[in-house]
Amino acid sequence: MKSALFSMTILALAMSSGQTAWAKSSAHPDKILNLAFEAPDDGFDMVKTYNFYSGSVAEAIFEPLLRYDYLARPAILAPNTAESLPVVKQDGKVYTFKIKPGIYFSPDPAFQGKKRELVARDYIYSMQRVMDPKNHSPSFSFIEGKILGADQVIQQAKKTGKFNYDAPIAGLKALDKYTLQITLTRSDLNFPYILAYVAFAGTAREVIEHYGDRVGQHPVGTGAYQLHKYVPRSRIELTANPNYRSFVWNFKGDGSEWDQRIVKAMQGKQMPQIGKVKISIIEEEQSRWLALKSGQLDYDKLTASGAEQALENKQLKSEYKKKGILHYPNKEPEITYTIMNMRDPVIGGNSLEKIALRRAIALSYNQKEAIQQLYKGHAVKAEMILPEGVGGYNPNYRSSIAYNPLLANKLLDRFGYKKGVDGYRTLPDGKPLVLKMNSTSSSSSVISAELWKKNLDAIGVKVEFKVSNFADNLKEATQCKHMMWGGAWIADYPEGENFAQLLYGPNAQQGNLSCYTSKAYDALYQTAMKLPPQQRTPYYEQMNRQMEADNPWILHNTRVRNWLIHPQVQGFKAHPVTRAVWQYLDIEPVKK
Repeated sequence: MKSALFSMTILALAMSSGQTAWAKSSAHPDKILNLAFEAPDDGFDMVKTYNFYSGSVAEAIFEPLLRYDYLARPAILAPNTAESLPVVKQDGKVYTFKIKPGIYFSPDPAFQGKKRELVARDYIYSMQRVMDPKNHSPSFSFIEGKILGADQVIQQAKKTGKFNYDAPIAGLKALDKYTLQITLTRSDLNFPYILAYVAFAGTAREVIEHYGDRVGQHPVGTGAYQLHKYVPRSRIELTANPNYRSFVWNFKGDGSEWDQRIVKAMQGKQMPQIGKVKISIIEEEQSRWLALKSGQLDYDKLTASGAEQALENKQLKSEYKKKGILHYPNKEPEITYTIMNMRDPVIGGNSLEKIALRRAIALSYNQKEAIQQLYKGHAVKAEMILPEGVGGYNPNYRSSIAYNPLLANKLLDRFGYKKGVDGYRTLPDGKPLVLKMNSTSSSSSVISAELWKKNLDAIGVKVEFKVSNFADNLKEATQCKHMMWGGAWIADYPEGENFAQLLYGPNAQQGNLSCYTSKAYDALYQTAMKLPPQQRTPYYEQMNRQMEADNPWILHNTRVRNWLIHPQVQGFKAHPVTRAVWQYLDIEPVKK
């Protein structure tokens, strides 16, 4: 795909954005932040998607009750639209929030010219939308079985085909205009982290009803930014929300040199400062690196080829330092993996020969070589389905799956996958064995495909690659229509539940892209969710062993992201959970 920085052939969708109201905002219209996404979004209705790029934009538009402190590490929660952290009663069973009065949604035709204030009922409505079966929300597992009285309303919706948004739910009450009370079916001290996730941000019911199925292209929130122009799969433009209440930059940091520089530059500023955020979709790595290198992008994480050119011994080369460019390496709370569809007739199923096939595929993959070829050494092998920095992670855990093509070949021989005259194996019934793996046209995907072919050739398994784009691949996987696809998951909140739910059976087609169902795994998951977070680690370990036994995933690595920031950008620090940090940044002319 050609870089969107250089060519625009699709008519932009202009949004009604109240641009004449700049005087009400601290943001400056001449301060423009230029960024790039490496893959396209699929709209901004986070009730219906968990697309990483959709979520990054949605975080700038919508506001949950709670947010994360910008500089604190490890991540800690802070009030957002709530006046304070919740009042907690009954050992984490009842949560009460007071919402700040005077918070308004950005202007939109759905409000018929009136200024619309955020109220407690807007958060109840958001949770109801996640519960609504017709939305197939990938975030449903976050609250499944947790809200008192919700199950009855959900079951009724499944029977009638329509969710009753006016039906009372005992666990969701607006005690008054600004007071929200949430009662759970059991104690859950982890619940505030869930409420900081963007899918549970305040949503105006009249916006959803006004736009219907088109609401993903018409997001309306109370956050610092609003959607201004949208060219699907090419360009996204945000402008400052003229109704946003603003805030004073006041974060402490950890005393490191990086944080001290940020605090010195930003302390006391009225935020947001940046008036416009322009995001180009540039899937080709070389184009993205050239755009960053030339200054067309204000900051970005280095591509593999960019890392080779800009870093030496994992440090920024002097030629870039002389230009004032900063380097921020960051090991993210993420995992990468290959998904194998458990419903696929070739590789799916629980028979011994199918398990042996998936195990052989997993054993064939050379993780060490992949880290060098794909990431130039800027990644570490993942041992658990939970990454470092997430509750429940055990640094001493070691996977039982290792690179062993000799054992992979023996497994395939043992279970009747015979080699033909061409050197490739057949299924036990004699039919051709051909793996089909979804991919994209990016240079990293090409390298990945070459590695996979090399590894699978070594065990006599033929593979074909279906090249599409990220959004379409995600749609196909959500419908369980793929065979294999590479995936990655980065923490939505810093607790193991966020990762373990990706393999939970009831989440098939709602986040569980392997469409994996295991009674043993599901029982462990359900037991763990009834425990306080600090007691869940042994259960996460057992879930991990069950995944290794069944192989719905091939677990790969955790990447180290090398961010390069041009000198005009002030305040940047990659956050482990929050993606849209734009409201915490400023752009200042560089002094010669």
